[in-house]
Amino acid sequence: MGGKQDENEAYGKPAKYDPSFRGPIKNRSCTDVICCVLFFLFILGYIVVGIVAWVYGDPRQVLYPRNSTGAYCGMGENKDKPYVLYFNIFSCILSANIITVAQNSLQCPTPQVCVSSCPETPWAVESNQLSLTVGEVFSKGNKNFCLPGVPQNMIVLESLQQELCPSFLLPSTPALGRCFPLPNVNYTLPDFPGIHNTSVSQGISGLLDSINARDITVKIFEDFARSWYWILVALGVALVLSLLFILLLRLMAGPLVLVLILGVLAVLAYGIYHCWEQYRVLRDKGASIYQLGFTTNLSAYKSVQETWLAALILLAVIEGILLLLLIFLRQRIRIAIALLQEASKAVGQMMSTLFYPLVTFVLLVICIAYWAMTALYLATSGQPQYIYWVSNESAPGCENAPVNASCDPMAQSTNYTCPGLMCVFQGYTSTGLVQRSLFNLQVYGILGLFWTLNWVLALGQCVLAGAFASFYWAFHKPRDIPTFPLSAAFIRTLRYHTGSLAFGALILSLVQIARIILEYIDHKLRGAQNPMARCIMCCFKCCLWCLEKFIKFLNRNAYIMIAIYGKNFCVSAKNAFMLLMRNVVRVVVLDKVTDLLLLFGKLLVVGGVGVLSFFFFSGQIKGLGKDFENPHLNYYWLPIMTSIVGAYVIASGFFSVFGMCVDTLFLCFLEDLERHDGSLDRPYYMPKSLLKILGKKNEVPPGNKKRKK
Repeated sequence: MGGKQDENEAYGKPAKYDPSFRGPIKNRSCTDVICCVLFFLFILGYIVVGIVAWVYGDPRQVLYPRNSTGAYCGMGENKDKPYVLYFNIFSCILSANIITVAQNSLQCPTPQVCVSSCPETPWAVESNQLSLTVGEVFSKGNKNFCLPGVPQNMIVLESLQQELCPSFLLPSTPALGRCFPLPNVNYTLPDFPGIHNTSVSQGISGLLDSINARDITVKIFEDFARSWYWILVALGVALVLSLLFILLLRLMAGPLVLVLILGVLAVLAYGIYHCWEQYRVLRDKGASIYQLGFTTNLSAYKSVQETWLAALILLAVIEGILLLLLIFLRQRIRIAIALLQEASKAVGQMMSTLFYPLVTFVLLVICIAYWAMTALYLATSGQPQYIYWVSNESAPGCENAPVNASCDPMAQSTNYTCPGLMCVFQGYTSTGLVQRSLFNLQVYGILGLFWTLNWVLALGQCVLAGAFASFYWAFHKPRDIPTFPLSAAFIRTLRYHTGSLAFGALILSLVQIARIILEYIDHKLRGAQNPMARCIMCCFKCCLWCLEKFIKFLNRNAYIMIAIYGKNFCVSAKNAFMLLMRNVVRVVVLDKVTDLLLLFGKLLVVGGVGVLSFFFFSGQIKGLGKDFENPHLNYYWLPIMTSIVGAYVIASGFFSVFGMCVDTLFLCFLEDLERHDGSLDRPYYMPKSLLKILGKKNEVPPGNKKRKK
């Protein structure tokens, strides 16, 4: 007897009857105060990091192009000159790869000047103009693209040697604030040192290969401008389908689950039949693995009978296991269906819960935007640095040139013996307290990102749990349901349980950051790893993935217990875990039935919207009238994919609420079974459908008589 009692109490004692319990506790106190204080201090530090980044950062280097002196085009004295012109833009492509250029904010080893408009026609300095002055060639010809401060009486040849003026101009178009050459234009330019027609054609080809996305981007914006309202219509259809699916579950949850289960069994049965047919054909041919031997070509194993025999046995075992589970767990499946129907009723009674994911989405956007802006400002902190640079250090007169030495871009260079020597922007200094602590500040920001994101998600789960728990523990539904259950749960959660949510979010954030660090190490060491090291790394990543999934599961149920009983995180997590372990079979059945049902709902919504979008945007739906004609698009798949992604996001938001409702009602149902016995003093709160399945009844049926006080 003692051994059996110890076994039954291995996961804690069942909840005892509490005559004062009427659903979510209203008289509660603050929980996990220390973690709450730490969280607020961390947020204050996060705000300080943002202020420091804003004071020392300069994101203009990303948003605005710069000329050779480091001045921004489109701002200050260059306010009327928003574009930057590269004297020899092909040096960006010919001297470095496009990735390096992009990492340097599109800075190229060539002079750059701010201009009000990009050149529209091709032009090059002719041989008979080399002896003329800059004013005669550039100013009078309305081609004043020289660097600021170049004397008008300077000889053109000298200005070209010092790269103070461009030797040629190409018809260009502005993109990202830069003048890029137009495609499909034939250029014939005279040869200059280092500038040949072959290099021009090579440069244009390489440049267009790297920035050809500009034309695609323009077409994408055009497609969105022409189809945005139809995309909104598709998203509206997704919203209506998601809402209808949830509300109709109260009527068709049982038949729908039955159809899904039979569908899974039918798919497995067809798989068994297909494997048998393949095995029979290959067996008659005599194709055996002994003839094939060992090979690394995995597709070759499809032509041997043993492969299909193994697949046949595996599918048959799975089919048999599922049939046995259906036979022996049929009552628990009926309980899961009844809970799904009750969850649909709860959502129908509190329709505002379906739109709470919008609040979560807005808070998540704020957290991500704040982190992105802070990271951007931190990355652009520091003072600009300038160095001497020359395209050809081996040129005559450049032997003693101060290449890579610091310089002042506003001062006139005095070393004219080296042609092409100029002062160019190199980057931003890494000295100073903020710059030396840049890595630590970025790590702090990443921790802040994960902690705040997980806290926002935890807030949503706890608020929804509090609202749905108030539905279950209402003895007379809907009379006893609070007037504003969602608002009351939101205020109650923020007031008392900010620390508990921060505690759970911090644990999850540390595990997620550990996973990211491990992925980074694996990426860096992938080329140098031996098979044993890869195996160990894979095991570590698998363990962390499982740990993250378990913590998410534990946190979710802990937040439900916090919303109901108002205890701290550790006690709530322990009570939730013990309660679930005392009913582990019911947990598994409900979880899988819910996952299957919600997966089917997502496929229904996303598939329906995707099919309708495809037929509409591809022009295959005729006779809708002029007002409903499909727009003429460059890429008709673009609004289709946008509609599909949007439908998935909407369906996930709606079904996440429904999933939280099912989990909350399930925990309440388990507590109800342990607390009450259906007597006059301890009646069940569960609906009649669950009482009927369990073979139980209330002496005081809910809604018929007053409950004894």
